[in-house]
Amino acid sequence: MQDILFDFISKYITLTEDEKNAILSVDIFRSVKKGTVLLKEGQSSKDSYFVLKGCIRTYYDLDGEEKTTGFYTEMEALTPPCVISKTPSEYYISCVEDTILTVSNSDMEEEVNAKFPRFETMCKILSEQLLAKERINFDEFKTSSPEQRYLNLLEKRPDLIQRVPQYQLASYLGMKPESLSRIRARITEKNKG
Repeated sequence: MQDILFDFISKYITLTEDEKNAILSVDIFRSVKKGTVLLKEGQSSKDSYFVLKGCIRTYYDLDGEEKTTGFYTEMEALTPPCVISKTPSEYYISCVEDTILTVSNSDMEEEVNAKFPRFETMCKILSEQLLAKERINFDEFKTSSPEQRYLNLLEKRPDLIQRVPQYQLASYLGMKPESLSRIRARITEKNKG
């Protein structure tokens, strides 16, 4: 697990042995079973997540219907808004697959950043990249048709098609499962012709 994390970090900074040991001294690695809810609506949390292996999703429960807003897979980070606003969560986070992740909180991060300021620099770069990616995804979603959303997903995140239940994918794309089935059938037909 640690090697996966260290390989990822090495894309941004070269870790010294002291820095590696500092990371390992903080108990951040978790193995979590498929279906586990990491955060519930109304709960307060200080935890941020980084997926080493597996898939987690964010969703709202609107009148008993789940509305999926995001999937996070290998090498993706998620800091729920409630961590920053210090208010109860407005949504759920759960594991779509058996997942290995790091779980950190602001206290741990401050401690590590104080000892190793380069971590803070790396986290700032990662946050900026994540924010830019989220903005692009949001804009694409708002300006595209349901079929375009599905084609974008096929192009950018084809692994999700195999990994995620169809009803969750449909919700994520802003449609009913039946609509997603029709779109998939239409695209399959086009590709045959």
